[in-house]
Amino acid sequence: MAEAGPSSAQAAVFVRSAPVPASYAQVRGPNFDDEQTLDSLMDAYARVGFQASGVARAIDVVEQMRTWRLSDDAIDDSTPDELLDPAVRAATKATIFLGFTSNLISSGLREVILFLVKHKMVSALVTTAGGVEEDLIKCLGPTYLGAFALDGRELRKKGLNRIGNLLVPNDNYCKFEDWVMPILEKMRAEQGDSVTQVWTPSKVIERLGREIDDERSVLYWAQRNGIPIFCPALTDGSLGDMLYFHSYKSPGLVVDLVGDIRRLNDMSVRARKAGMIILGGGVCKHQIANAMLFRNGADYAVYINTGQEFDGSDSGARPDEAISWGKIKGTGESVKVYCDATIIFPLIVAQTFGKAHWAAQKQQGANGAASADDERRSGDA
Repeated sequence: MAEAGPSSAQAAVFVRSAPVPASYAQVRGPNFDDEQTLDSLMDAYARVGFQASGVARAIDVVEQMRTWRLSDDAIDDSTPDELLDPAVRAATKATIFLGFTSNLISSGLREVILFLVKHKMVSALVTTAGGVEEDLIKCLGPTYLGAFALDGRELRKKGLNRIGNLLVPNDNYCKFEDWVMPILEKMRAEQGDSVTQVWTPSKVIERLGREIDDERSVLYWAQRNGIPIFCPALTDGSLGDMLYFHSYKSPGLVVDLVGDIRRLNDMSVRARKAGMIILGGGVCKHQIANAMLFRNGADYAVYINTGQEFDGSDSGARPDEAISWGKIKGTGESVKVYCDATIIFPLIVAQTFGKAHWAAQKQQGANGAASADDERRSGDA
């Protein structure tokens, strides 16, 4: 057998390339010789590659679900009469489900979520027990920034609970118990002996949001704006501890999970378009995705988490897996960003919901100034 010569080695190294499709953008990063703004930097992310390009894609998908109106779609024979009015079509928005894990409420991402809820930018929230109670607890006592490496035994002696690099004094949970137990007692009394007028997790959360009466609270703004907060694992946290203690003090408080799964799934089924924004994994991710199954999939989906799919976990699964289940439409717009949500979600919100909100505020201010000028001129005349 003849030895391979330089020409064959050269052919192996310099394989000729096929033409690159015109739709493929060239990789190029931001030009820091020019002053960069948040807008220009985030625009440049689209061509950087890796997760930066995923972030740019997430911004695009969120913007699509934020700006969609029924008037964007054509009228067909299946369109009901009540949706033929152009004004109604222009006012009908996508139903946006925001899911997040409890640690994000413990972090400063709570204020980002609060902004979305306060200004009615999302339609429903899905979280875990900690996502409910930590919001309330922060109204009763602060959470502090510590360090990941603090010694757990020493913290336990000092009554300090560690959530990553955050510290929550145990006294905060004692304050929470003192605050929530009388409310549970009132709820039990209001339920009486009824087997039909019982509580669902979302109704419990709505009541707690009303009772806290604190504008720093996500729950407060959610109940005020009629945005349901679903929590399938309501007992998996301090609130569950309180329900446990209350069950001995005043047995009989009923929390009905079935009522909430009907409410959540019905929201999905009735949505003209549905979008998912899910920060993290676990219950909050799958509960929303499963609700999308009943409408044959979400139209838009943005996942932000650090989970991997190699072990078959739903938390780490990419959107394509949800498409196989009918939880995201095959024709839908979806992306997963592999990143800590505390890093990237504020940037995504700033470039979508935030940008639109600030522009509207400026326009409102300009209109107000113009009206004032008109009134002044009228008075001068």
